[in-house]
Amino acid sequence: MWNVLLSFSGLVALIQLLFLPFFPESPPYLLLQKGDKDGCLKAMKQLWGEENYHTEFDDMLKEKAVTKGTKIMNVLEVLREPSVYPQLCTMLLLLLSLQLCGLSATANLQENIIPYVALGVATSELISIIFCSSIIDRFGRRILLWGGYLLMALILVLLETSLLL
Repeated sequence: MWNVLLSFSGLVALIQLLFLPFFPESPPYLLLQKGDKDGCLKAMKQLWGEENYHTEFDDMLKEKAVTKGTKIMNVLEVLREPSVYPQLCTMLLLLLSLQLCGLSATANLQENIIPYVALGVATSELISIIFCSSIIDRFGRRILLWGGYLLMALILVLLETSLLL
């Protein structure tokens, strides 16, 4: 019955996909990235009620005033910025340490292809990080969530169907 257990995560993704349109966009994203004051107020009112959001809104306006002159960087600009090299090195070390956890060895693979699997997994993780960061910069988190949940639900439905056949 492991295939039923595996399909349970697809069911959760499908439920999240169905309810995601009813949730508001992130208020800081609307105000700081999009400059949509009315949308931000509407989202905050929906999330926190009538009287609880004014202090947070004022804080976000102050943050917007402080960051007004700063430029939002894309992924390539971040990679070229020397001041973020320590953080990038930390992220790369974490990504590389995932390859040493033994996941490829426990997958019951032949020993001669384990290094290639580890390299492939690391490469696909790095590409997905860069790709997802670019999508977030361009379209926002909501589109990324929609696409991720939709793709996960679709893949798990296809996997379950193929296992049943």
